[in-house]
Amino acid sequence: MLNSECILDLRHISKIFPGVKALDDVHFSLRKGEIHALMGENGAGKSTFIKIITGVHQPDGGEFLVDGKPVNIRGPLDAQALGIAAIYQHVTCFPDISVMENIFMGHEKTTAPFNRIDWKAMYRDASALLSRLGAKFDARATMGTLSVAQQQIVEIAKALSTNARIIIMDEPTAPLSNRESEDLYKIIEKLREEGVSIIFISHRFEDMYRLADRVTVLRDGKYINTWDIADVDNKTLVTAMVGREIVQFFPKREAHIGEEVFRVEGLSRMGFFADVSFAVRKGEVLALTGLVGARRTEVCEAIYGITAYDAGTITMNGTPLDHPSPAEAIEAGIGYLPEDRLKEGLVLRWEIAKNISLPVLEKCSRFGWLDVEKENSLAKELSEKLNVKAVSVQDLVSTLSGGNQQKVIVGKLLTSDMKVIILDEPTKGVDVGAKTAIYSIMNDLAAAGYGVIMISSEMPEVLGMSDRIVVMREGTVTATMETKNATSEDILKAAMEEWLWD
Repeated sequence: MLNSECILDLRHISKIFPGVKALDDVHFSLRKGEIHALMGENGAGKSTFIKIITGVHQPDGGEFLVDGKPVNIRGPLDAQALGIAAIYQHVTCFPDISVMENIFMGHEKTTAPFNRIDWKAMYRDASALLSRLGAKFDARATMGTLSVAQQQIVEIAKALSTNARIIIMDEPTAPLSNRESEDLYKIIEKLREEGVSIIFISHRFEDMYRLADRVTVLRDGKYINTWDIADVDNKTLVTAMVGREIVQFFPKREAHIGEEVFRVEGLSRMGFFADVSFAVRKGEVLALTGLVGARRTEVCEAIYGITAYDAGTITMNGTPLDHPSPAEAIEAGIGYLPEDRLKEGLVLRWEIAKNISLPVLEKCSRFGWLDVEKENSLAKELSEKLNVKAVSVQDLVSTLSGGNQQKVIVGKLLTSDMKVIILDEPTKGVDVGAKTAIYSIMNDLAAAGYGVIMISSEMPEVLGMSDRIVVMREGTVTATMETKNATSEDILKAAMEEWLWD
C-alpha cells in the first residue's frame, strides 16, 4: 500500500526570470515509495520546477520541505546530500571511460591515508548496483559502447550510488523502443517496491497510466491540479494541459493531391537498406513507418545526401539527382528535419534569427556583409507564421521548449524554395499541444502543395495524418497502402517478422 507520508513537499513556489514569471504559486507533494507523474505542455514550467528541486535554481518564494522539515537548497550538492537525483532524456555521460567510472564520477571511493582511488571497491559496488537493476553488461564496459537504454540504467545506478531517495526522471522513454520502455518500467517499479520515490516527467499517456500513482499538471507556470490515476482520463488531462478541449487531435486536411513530384527507385546501401522504392505527390503526406531497425532514417539521410547510397535513382519532377550532397538536395527542393533536433537541427547557443537564416545567408547578405535587419525580418515573419512562442527572434534557441524548437527547424526549411519536406519523427518529445500545432503546420504545408514525407513510429499519428503509408522492415519496403484502407493490424503485420503471424 502506498505510504501517505510526504518525503517532499513544495508549497506556493514561484520563480521569476527577466521578462517572465516561470513559476507562479506551484504546489507539489511526493510520498514515500510513490511514482508521481508531472505533466504539462513544453513551456509549462516543468524544467524550471525540476531545477529548483535539484538546486540549479533557487525559488523566489514559497516553502520547500523534505521529510516534513524546511530546507534551503543552495546548489546541486545540497540536493544530493538530501538524497535527490535527476536523470534526463538526453544522457550526459563520459563515453570514453568505463561504466564504473561514470557511476562514481564526482564521488569516487578512496582509501586512507592518501585518498587513492579504490578501484576494487568501485567495481564491486558498481557491479552490485547493475545487478540490482538487472543489467546484462559489465561495469568495466566502455560507456560509449552501450545503447541508450543501457546508458539510462547506468544513470539510475549513478543516482542510487549517491543513496538517492528521490529520483527525477525527465522523459526517460522518449528515445526508447517499446520493448526497452517495458524493461525500464520494470526497473522503475522495482525501485518503488524498494521505497524509492520517483517524479516521472513524460508526454506519453501510456507511461503515466503504466507507472504513476498520481499525476500533477502544470500550465503556463501555474499549478492546475493533482489526481489519483484511477480518477482521471485523457480528456481531463488534455484540457488541463492546454487550457481547452482538443476536439480533433488529428485535424482534417483539405489539401488537393496533385501530380507526382518526387520518386526513389531501387535505392540501396549495403548493410543498411535494399531496393527501396516510393513516390510522393504534391499536397500528399506519405508516412514512412516500421519498428526499430527498419532503417527509415537511413533511407532519408541517403536521399538528402548526408550518407551515400550504392544503387538506385532519385528524381525530382522527373529530373534525376545523382548522389546529391545536402547543398544540392536543398537546391533541388528537398528539405529535411532530423530526428535529433538538438544535435543535428539547431545551433543551441545561437538566436532564433541566426538559426532560421543559416541555410540562406546569401539572401540576408549585401555585398558580402550580413544584413542583420533583413535576417531579423525574415526570422520574425517565419516565427509569426509558425507561432513560435518567444519574446523576440533574439532569444537563444536553447531557452525554447521542445515544440518551439521544432517550429524553428521548420522555419529553416521554409526559407528556401522547397518542394518536398522530410520530417523525421516531428512530434518526438513534444507535448500534446505542440503536437497539434505541428500537425496543423503539416496540413498547411500539404495545402500549399508541398510533398511531405513523415517518418513516424506512432501508429495513431501514421493513421491520423497520412494519405499513404510505406512500411519498412530491416531495410526493405514490405507494404505500401492507402491510409483510408489501412488498419493498425495491417501495418504491424507488415512491420513485424512474418513468422509471428503464422
